[in-house]
Amino acid sequence: MDQKTEITADDTSQGRIRQENIERIMKAAEHVFAANGFRGATTAAIAKEAGLPKANIHYYFGTKAKLYRAVLDDILVLWLSSFREIGENDDPATTLADYIRAKMQLSQNRPNASKVFANELIRGAPRINSYLESELKDWVEEKAAILDHWIEEGRMAPVDSKRLIFHIWAMTQTWADFEVQWAAVLGRKKKLKAEDFDAATDFIVSMVLRTCGLQPIPPRS
Repeated sequence: MDQKTEITADDTSQGRIRQENIERIMKAAEHVFAANGFRGATTAAIAKEAGLPKANIHYYFGTKAKLYRAVLDDILVLWLSSFREIGENDDPATTLADYIRAKMQLSQNRPNASKVFANELIRGAPRINSYLESELKDWVEEKAAILDHWIEEGRMAPVDSKRLIFHIWAMTQTWADFEVQWAAVLGRKKKLKAEDFDAATDFIVSMVLRTCGLQPIPPRS
């Protein structure tokens, strides 16, 4: 192996280690921020959760604030991408059902992501307010315009499309943000089971589709 090949291999290895460390830090930060909020979280706690030296946090992200914003950005990309690219020719029932199921899967598999976002909003969204007023607003208007087109064509019942999107968020994210409450009501021990999420998903899909005058879609096996 010549020197050039060795350098390339080393660079590849270093890049892999860097990416793995960043992913570990992001996952740990999501957990710590969800449990303690931005003010209560410390880089020491995040480093301990990630199983890495505290210096790694500052090396990759600089400050706690920058790491927090990186976590928020990751959450927003994750959520918005769950509503796949849709067009005016798509089927309304299938599109809405798929979106609800995707959001419920995120609530089940990434509950801390929802809690971090909820905590940020409860505090007035000081770090993402500009994003909410620009990119998120544009995203909602884009999706709502397609729903409105379906309504105009008579393909779904008249509804307030923007409020529909927000209510879908509320109905799906409550299963992450308030899991302990749902667990108590359903007789679980602080932790919901997979069948609880499945039942909730089917209920939300059915309710939303009926509200929109659409034929309910059978639950997926």
